[in-house]
Amino acid sequence: MERRVAAWAAVLVALAVCAALPATTTANKISVNWMPNTNYTVWEQTHGPFYKGDWLVFYYTSGQADVVEVNESGYNRCDATNAIYNYSKGRSFAFELNETKTYYFICSFGYCPGGMKLAIKSQKLPPPSPPPSAHDKSAALARAHAGVVLYAAVAALAALLRMV
Repeated sequence: MERRVAAWAAVLVALAVCAALPATTTANKISVNWMPNTNYTVWEQTHGPFYKGDWLVFYYTSGQADVVEVNESGYNRCDATNAIYNYSKGRSFAFELNETKTYYFICSFGYCPGGMKLAIKSQKLPPPSPPPSAHDKSAALARAHAGVVLYAAVAALAALLRMV
């Protein structure tokens, strides 16, 4: 009986917490399986949009690939001569998109001409959704419902705790 009460109490607490949480917009961690013979133009189109604050995590085979950040010219020519950044240690590399701009990455192990290059345009995080208008009856009803659910969950939890 005590376990059942504790389980219901945990469920009600979880529901109350979820009902009280605001909606937020956060950055993402995006995995990039960095390997030859992959069309990263298509990859970019299917994995975007990308936002300032997102993290790209490149996974590659150690000693067989690297991740080189270059400018647009280096990207177009597959030229790592004037690299902005070059990472070749280990088997993974995490890179934060910390500006709103286009980032260019290539592999300098000879795979770039075959498509092992990636251009990522990062943009500002969209603002969180505005709260519903007070004049919107459905929004007002939803807020009232959330308050009732939260109150009921707290009352039920208190009752369950008295039983223990």
